Amino acid sequence: MSHPMFSQLPSLEPGHVWLAGAGPGDPGLLTLLAARALGEADVIVHDALVNEDCLRLARLDAELEYAGKRGGKPSAKQRDISLRLVELARAGKRVLRLKGGDPFVFGRGGEEALTLIEHGIPFRIVPGITAGIGGLAYAGIPVTHREVNHAVTFLTGHDSSGLVPDRIDWQAIARGSPVIVMYMAIKHMDHIVAKLIEAGRSADEPMAFVCNAATAQQVVVETTLGGAASAMAACGIEPPAIVVVGEVVRLRPSLDWLGALAGRKLVRDPFADDLRKETA
Repeated sequence: MSHPMFSQLPSLEPGHVWLAGAGPGDPGLLTLLAARALGEADVIVHDALVNEDCLRLARLDAELEYAGKRGGKPSAKQRDISLRLVELARAGKRVLRLKGGDPFVFGRGGEEALTLIEHGIPFRIVPGITAGIGGLAYAGIPVTHREVNHAVTFLTGHDSSGLVPDRIDWQAIARGSPVIVMYMAIKHMDHIVAKLIEAGRSADEPMAFVCNAATAQQVVVETTLGGAASAMAACGIEPPAIVVVGEVVRLRPSLDWLGALAGRKLVRDPFADDLRKETA
């Protein structure tokens, strides 16, 4: 990081914690601040969804501590992770808490920051590109498009107990949000699909799963809301995956830029004829 611009960025100081997002996968999507922290941290406490290619940017002598939580597998307790950050900072370490995506988008970064405040530990929040936006962009699916939607809802498919959050107002979301982006929804997909169809969404509405978004292992499966279960079974869909419901999925054959780099022929705007009819 010899460019003069980097000298203007803040440094990760001893005894401080940076809560940073690593983005959805591709190390090129790291922010400059996250990249700087990777090069300065004494200890990096990272989640399961942080791409190993991002971790390779760490200092050679940096300590890497895994603190990932994956459904159905033995996982560290959130309180223990938060207190570990306190312990490391009090030992005078430069601590990077690195999370997949953005620490404040279903990443529990707020809980960790509140624990740091409770113990008087100075910290910085470094936002990252969340998978619900960046991962879909790598799949050629925009979360907003002028001819489709002026609102989008991001929701999580399970709460801290592993169940579908009971405070989600499915009726309101189904009526008011043309595009719905779901994190951590695979385990309860049948329940979620039933709730959305019961609330009025069409079983024929376009839907897509983006698995291992923005990595070399990315897989995109296009289906419909009603066909979600059969698509999951046929394609063996497993977490981590982002799920999107809405007409924006129809744009993928036109905007699959990664596919185009590999030789896919992109098609014209699927909404062009609709727009011409409206303005005729």
